[in-house]
Amino acid sequence: MDLKRARGRLHLQSLRIPPPAVLALLYLGSVIVGGLLLWLPVSTQEQISLFTALFISTSAVTVTGLSTVDIGTTFSLFGEAVIMVLIQLGGLGLMTFAVLVLSAMGIPIGMPQRLILREDLNQTTLNNLTVLVRIIFSVALLCEAVGVLALAWVWVPQFGWAQGLWYSAFHAVSAFNNAGFALFPGSLSLYVGDPVVNIVIPALFILGGLGFIVVGDIYQKRKWSRLTLHSKLMLVGTAALIVWGFVTFAALEWNNPGTLGDLPDTATKLWASWFQAVTPRTAGFNTINTAEMHDSTTLMTMLLMLVGGGSTSTAGGIKVTTLIVLILATAAFFRRSTTLHVFGRSLKMEEIMKVMALTTVSMLLVALGLFAVSISHDGNFLDLMFEVTSAFGTVGLSRGATAQLDTFGLTLIMIIMFIGRVGPLTIGFFLATRSVPRVRYPAGQIYLG
Repeated sequence: MDLKRARGRLHLQSLRIPPPAVLALLYLGSVIVGGLLLWLPVSTQEQISLFTALFISTSAVTVTGLSTVDIGTTFSLFGEAVIMVLIQLGGLGLMTFAVLVLSAMGIPIGMPQRLILREDLNQTTLNNLTVLVRIIFSVALLCEAVGVLALAWVWVPQFGWAQGLWYSAFHAVSAFNNAGFALFPGSLSLYVGDPVVNIVIPALFILGGLGFIVVGDIYQKRKWSRLTLHSKLMLVGTAALIVWGFVTFAALEWNNPGTLGDLPDTATKLWASWFQAVTPRTAGFNTINTAEMHDSTTLMTMLLMLVGGGSTSTAGGIKVTTLIVLILATAAFFRRSTTLHVFGRSLKMEEIMKVMALTTVSMLLVALGLFAVSISHDGNFLDLMFEVTSAFGTVGLSRGATAQLDTFGLTLIMIIMFIGRVGPLTIGFFLATRSVPRVRYPAGQIYLG
């Protein structure tokens, strides 16, 4: 038996499949299995095509939230449960679940599994990966459990115990994993002025978007001075983006009759402004009609969608720390400074190069995606740009273009969602792999700007 296992390992190693490719295949396999399950008659209340099932599965596994059908009326309880499981798998990471199961069974985690897990968790080292897995599950289950209890306060009295608890569980999982799937028509617009929904749902996707390392660091250190540099940057960056988004959204949309202007009172307008300020950073829920937003607000929302959340989180985007390092590097350039300093720590040039590579690749992917989608669809350019940005950032917000796209356009959106979720992990593999040049060339000069 041991000889067979050894041969199996040698056979797998002989394939020499890089960890990012294995990870991509795992996500692709989950999409296909999820699509087939959602296509079953037991999963739906009204028949859907296999393509639609695959689109919803892709959106769930990539924790995006874009949909061509109404989830609450199209799928049965079984179908909704399948979507929730896919969201949890995609949000926390497929290899995270695999490692947890293997550890529970007493099976040691080998080096190939650790390499794949490193890519899934967006880490640069192999140290303490199993500890990080335990932290991820502890934080996720605790946050989701508290979210279920809090949301049940609203939905159990309205829908009864069974349906109320199910709504609470589904939306808690969807929110913490930054998926944006909702079981109500119009997302959460029916609860635009409800304090509980406007506090609990954002709290869940903000915690999920901060990253498990940050949440674990806060729990262990509990003092600002003892937090890691990454945690400090994430907390400051997240707070700044929330304040900027809240103030800007309220100022731009206050009198817009299609969004805030139609709301009954000031308190409801403030709740809606708060919600729309935090949801673009890959959460995907909405309490107002995003299609009615001004162009300026739409552009601001797209910028927030591109930034996203934190590393090792359920969020997508280029990440908050990436934006901060870009700003610091730009400021250092104009100050003629050769080093970056923040919170008493310095950043290496290697970190800046990583940020530049990730941002450049992300911008190119969004541009190419928009170009490809615009070829097959002749609709409003801003709506298409919003859709592509939402797909790449795995956000799920839409201005209505999803339902208008043809099969080719929807296929492109599926590819963009998949790249938006798996692509940065693959890029991270190359950023974490050092290559020592064998030949050195003399320095040259080029003129920039």
